[in-house]
Amino acid sequence: MIIRNLDQIRKSDRNVRSNGWASARMLLKDDGMGFSFHVTTMFAGSELKMHYQNHLEAVFVLKGTGTIEDLDSGEIHRLEPGVMYALDKHDRHIVRPETDILTACAFNPPVTGKEVHDASGAYPAEADMASEPAREAAPAE
Repeated sequence: MIIRNLDQIRKSDRNVRSNGWASARMLLKDDGMGFSFHVTTMFAGSELKMHYQNHLEAVFVLKGTGTIEDLDSGEIHRLEPGVMYALDKHDRHIVRPETDILTACAFNPPVTGKEVHDASGAYPAEADMASEPAREAAPAE
């Protein structure tokens, strides 16, 4: 059984911050669950362009409001508490938080905790990662 406390994770190296977001990585690949689980805050006023080419992600909005734009279809969807979105086709997207948005996220395959977004907005495949954990990351373009 794994028991973790969010406040403790936020004070550890499992808490990764970058421009526009902070992610408390509650479960990682080395926990052996087959997915990773994160509590992520996307900050108001950010424009977060992402494209997870190597991972599938499901995101559940707990607090806050904003929009997500599907860059392939142009569709814009409202984000608010109770809404879930799943990037089941490695969807290119932009999240635009109007307020801070608190989310619970699951990644498959699980992340190791070292990943940060690259210039395309993706997390690299595990084989492409550096050996040291990242503390800060450059924003996605």
